Amino acid sequence: MKILIAEDDTSLRRVLVSILQKNNYSVDAVDNGSDALDYLCSDLYDAAVLDIMMPGMDGVSVLARIRAEGHTTPILLLTAKSEIDDKITGLDAGANDYLTKPFDMRELLARLRVLTRKTNVQQSSILVCGNTSLNTGSFSLSAPGGSYKLASKEYQTMLLLMRSPETVISSSKFLENIWDPDSRAEENTVWTYISYLRRKLEAIGANVQIRTIRGAGYILEVRR
Repeated sequence: MKILIAEDDTSLRRVLVSILQKNNYSVDAVDNGSDALDYLCSDLYDAAVLDIMMPGMDGVSVLARIRAEGHTTPILLLTAKSEIDDKITGLDAGANDYLTKPFDMRELLARLRVLTRKTNVQQSSILVCGNTSLNTGSFSLSAPGGSYKLASKEYQTMLLLMRSPETVISSSKFLENIWDPDSRAEENTVWTYISYLRRKLEAIGANVQIRTIRGAGYILEVRR
């Protein structure tokens, strides 16, 4: 699952990213409404968390724009205000849910599970590249020769690759999306997990490979 966080409070944004990553979400984070709008128009996200009060463009304006353009990504609004009018305005603009700050992270996770569960009823939970598939519900990597249930970091690494096959993904992109900013993870950490996945792909008879592009990153491609 890929989530967008749009929150201008740096400390809260970092906490949200860390919590979501620890719960097996892939996360992008921005600190203003204009960037949030650009990211959401890509339709790459299973859900988004938008702060109402952001510089440049507020969360409700972002929400209204993407709904007007036909984007259906589930949106959870965050607000420091408790007035009923703000909640009504957000819901009328197309929000799927809202939370008032301060909130318990467990409630945020529960609400995101509901939003993404509704989305998954309509969307396939299987990503396919060549003869290889990744089940986003069970974390299973499968090919004609068998399957593996991936550990959390393996799954998130493979998910990034499967979402963008034939595309070079840098080590920094893996680190930003998967590891806590305060962790000691580095490029060698990414290489280690890529190595785990390569061995598993070979063991299950996958016809795809993760190729290293020196100085650029890694690419998932079908063997020619």
